[in-house]
Amino acid sequence: MVARGVFIAGTDTGIGKTLIACALLRGLARSGLLTVGMKPVAAGARRRQGVCYNDDVEQLRAAANVDAPRQTINPYCFGPPIAPHIAAREAGVVVSLSMIARNYARLAARSDVVVVEGVGGLLVPLGPRLNAAAIPVRLNLPVLLVVGLRLGCLNHALLTVEAAQARGLQLAGWIANAIDPVMARRVENLDALRRGIPAPLLGIVKNTAKPDADRVARALDISRINAVI
Repeated sequence: MVARGVFIAGTDTGIGKTLIACALLRGLARSGLLTVGMKPVAAGARRRQGVCYNDDVEQLRAAANVDAPRQTINPYCFGPPIAPHIAAREAGVVVSLSMIARNYARLAARSDVVVVEGVGGLLVPLGPRLNAAAIPVRLNLPVLLVVGLRLGCLNHALLTVEAAQARGLQLAGWIANAIDPVMARRVENLDALRRGIPAPLLGIVKNTAKPDADRVARALDISRINAVI
């Protein structure tokens, strides 16, 4: 059986893509699947004994039940926590979709499901003529959108949906992550998002001081996600 995959996109940076990706890895693993995470491009890392360590990548590795080399999970790892196209340019590196696709294929050969986490928002540049949306296009992956619930999320979410549709991407669903614990009119904003996003709402994640992937997995409709990816 050919492994399935899903691309975790976000309405912005810092809205919980890694948390949702880890929760999805845990939830799908509990349903009996072999799962592995991938973060093709990461910016913001420390280097130790010649190895690049990014916190998001380490969380994905810990959440999966399939082991894989760090460099396969994260082929492009940059030190400075800055826009990835700037980090790549400063490192003298050109991000290659072919390289990403080869590493994805290696992960797919080991697993039932590959959960691929994007970097920043869907249109964040990776190079002069390349952005993050090109990854799910090249890998032919459905998109699961993480919407960070805070002021401005309606515009960010709807623009992201339009960008995905313009590239022919399949929007498998979306997850609402309550990153602002005191967001005004949260219910009304959720209603607007339900009306505006042409895909099912697959989970609402409550705000907590100590986010935990296993707890968040229980807030996701794992069986439905499993069916649509």
